[in-house]
Amino acid sequence: MQDDGNADLFGTPSPRKEAARYGRPAVHSAPMMPPASQTGTASTPTSRQTQPLADRLRPSTLAEVVGQDHLLGPKGLISQMLSRNTLPSLILWGGPGCGKTTIARLLAREAKLRFEQISAVFSGVADLKKAFETASRFQQETGRGTLLFVDEIHRFNRAQQDGFLPYVERGTVILIGATTENPSFALNGALLSRCQVMVLNRLDDNGLEKLLQRAEALSDTKLPLTAEARAALRAMADGDGRYLLNLVEQIQALPAGELLDTAGLAGVVARRAVLYDKDREEHYNLISALHKSLRGSDPDAGLYWFARMLEGGEDPRYIARRLTRFAAEDVGMADPTALPLAVAAWETYERLGSPEGELALAQLVVHLATAPKSNAVYRAYNQARKLARETGSLGPPHHIRNAPTKLMQSIGYGKGYEYDHDTEDGFSGQNYFPDEMARVSLYQPTDRGRESEIRKNLDRQAAIRASRRP
Repeated sequence: MQDDGNADLFGTPSPRKEAARYGRPAVHSAPMMPPASQTGTASTPTSRQTQPLADRLRPSTLAEVVGQDHLLGPKGLISQMLSRNTLPSLILWGGPGCGKTTIARLLAREAKLRFEQISAVFSGVADLKKAFETASRFQQETGRGTLLFVDEIHRFNRAQQDGFLPYVERGTVILIGATTENPSFALNGALLSRCQVMVLNRLDDNGLEKLLQRAEALSDTKLPLTAEARAALRAMADGDGRYLLNLVEQIQALPAGELLDTAGLAGVVARRAVLYDKDREEHYNLISALHKSLRGSDPDAGLYWFARMLEGGEDPRYIARRLTRFAAEDVGMADPTALPLAVAAWETYERLGSPEGELALAQLVVHLATAPKSNAVYRAYNQARKLARETGSLGPPHHIRNAPTKLMQSIGYGKGYEYDHDTEDGFSGQNYFPDEMARVSLYQPTDRGRESEIRKNLDRQAAIRASRRP
């Protein structure tokens, strides 16, 4: 963009002069201006051609941002803030290519704030200190505030994050932090308490189609794709608008020829890698989805999340371990075969490896989803642990204590014990809890699967025990 040396449309100095005064490149110290194609500002053909398509199509107003109507629409949270002439510090949380940087730049323009951008990947304490000093001096000399945009803010450690606090509290900067990680885990509580978290949506199919149409309008050329290939192109982007426009650039660079079908498209562009961090939030989101799908007896959803984790690079052994835990916790005695099947599937994978062994885990997923469910053992175990902590060191009743010596026999160890196999029905009904505590019913089997028969047997034994009670 050309600089004529005059004040911009908000009455601030030109980007070049302001940048020279505060010691940074103009691109980081002036409000974002619309692309030349949308403002009529002169631009050389060479500079326009070398700009990435995503940059040439960058929105010039918040209303042009795609897919974030819950924040930027007429009733959106950010729109309401701007209508009240208030802009607090924000954390923009969303996946790649959903508009975090663009929104930050446009917020600076809407709020008439100086814009400065730093990246936590390349910046350290010295860069932060310089940014704060510059913002403070700028505020003193002009009376205007600074919107400090920090990309990948989660990469700053806790101590560095604490460094923002006094400047945010004093209003020296309006902090706009961008992160792809869950702020609850990635940012410290002190910083979060001073910012509002705005969740950005991944772009849906309609939003991606709008970007395709804008790209076609800019070049005045329709993409050479069949309807099916066009849908496949949107799917390849996986909600990332920037990645979609990069794919469009590759297609537009192809020699003119026939329409590309889905197979032809796959031959010239690559599908975006599945978003999956094995040690971060998405890891836990997907294993939770798998676990809850199985608990909800949905084998189709279970297989889908199982496949999503494998496609994302998850270690099948981790999934096997979680499925084995599920067999014990959520299926339990309703289907006692689930646990040995889980162990067998795990061992099968260990012997066969990938991809052959993954089929055994898939079979386990289906079995667990379709099996009757009971967490009765899980609940009983937790109650038993609580009871054990509460009752301390109470000893077993004397009649079930072992008596290997005459001394033990003389003080009553083993006296009165009834050998259940010699009793009627093979059930003595004796008390096995400490004498000092009342009997407690911990295991409450359900009426599902194998546990329905277990419940009937326990009810019968309870009746026998009550009839023999002195």
